[in-house]
Amino acid sequence: MSRQRPPRPLDDIRVLELGAFLAGPFCGQLLADFGAEVIKVEPPGKGDPMREWGRHRYQGRTLWWPVLARNKKSITIDLRTPEGQALVKRIVPHVDMVLENFRPGTLEEWGLGWEELSALNPGLIMIRVSGFGQTGPYRDKAGFGSIGEAMGGIRAITGFPDRPPTRIGISIGDSLAATFATIGALVALHQRQRNGQGQVVDIGIYEGVLALMESMIPEYQLTGHIRERTGNVLPNVAPSNIYPTADGGWFVIGANADTIFTRLAQAMGQPELARDPRFATHHARGEHQAELDDLIAAWTINYTADQLQAMMDEYGVPAGKIYTAKEMLSDPHFLARQSIVGVPDPDLGEIKMQNVVPRLSATPGGIDWTGPALGQHNREVFVDLLGLSEDEVAALQAKRVI
Repeated sequence: MSRQRPPRPLDDIRVLELGAFLAGPFCGQLLADFGAEVIKVEPPGKGDPMREWGRHRYQGRTLWWPVLARNKKSITIDLRTPEGQALVKRIVPHVDMVLENFRPGTLEEWGLGWEELSALNPGLIMIRVSGFGQTGPYRDKAGFGSIGEAMGGIRAITGFPDRPPTRIGISIGDSLAATFATIGALVALHQRQRNGQGQVVDIGIYEGVLALMESMIPEYQLTGHIRERTGNVLPNVAPSNIYPTADGGWFVIGANADTIFTRLAQAMGQPELARDPRFATHHARGEHQAELDDLIAAWTINYTADQLQAMMDEYGVPAGKIYTAKEMLSDPHFLARQSIVGVPDPDLGEIKMQNVVPRLSATPGGIDWTGPALGQHNREVFVDLLGLSEDEVAALQAKRVI
């Protein structure tokens, strides 16, 4: 299992990834980005459903899997069989972390719960991502990312006040839970360096969302205010909105500080706005937010997005176009920082995808390969790591355990 590339900070960490879909596997992707050897377990013959997800395909293949499973190794084990469960127990002493996102209690039913696995490896860190966490009255309920987003508060405040709550556009609940799971895993790893003991990292999807809800809770507790949908504006913080352009698009301007608003007024050729009592202070602009937005929109509609960008840059006003993938692939800043990189795929050629985040100056992460073929690393793990014989592997294949 040698690595032919520059060293990365998690090169000495091995992760056994169980589960499927997004909330757990995205945590695995983040760990693999920084060098962890992530061995992903998939059902024989079927694989992770994410191999089939994605609206658009290229040459019959989904374009979600190459990103989510990048840098990972794929093995196949039927976790519902005693032989498959025994294989997992043989792997556990060789890993630092087990990552799973089954419904709580599922691994315990298979004899693969924390008590059983930590007995085999006292230093094991078990990362458990679920809809509602491992405890509490909702622990046994089915829970996808959309439910966690609703319960965690983000759906209630996303969209416009005269319309129903809306989805953000990505699986933000799953991704947030996975990101916090990654933080927990690294914190637990640091603690293990102190005492040699592993522990459980327990994250509910709704809690990953809740963690980002700013002052929503004390606002209600102390004032009775319930945050609601406000569309593109941050109430009483102005100007900060999207504005129409002459070329039919939208342009974001954030000039809510007094000094920045003064520069925006100068760029607009209306310096008197910064002295107008309605707009001269942060509070006054908040009180007249809609009126101010209308004035700015009446100005921006006369210019293209490129013209607006040039003026905003000249006057030092935070502003920008609303990017899609098309703009990202051609933007000079993206190119200079290699925010998007090309990764070779044996079937699809080079695939462009987002680079590793965050970037480290001395030991950065990287992407070595796209999502692997199903069971691509069976021999490497079962024979090279566990020492199974060819006959043992053949017998397991014949019984469809692997």
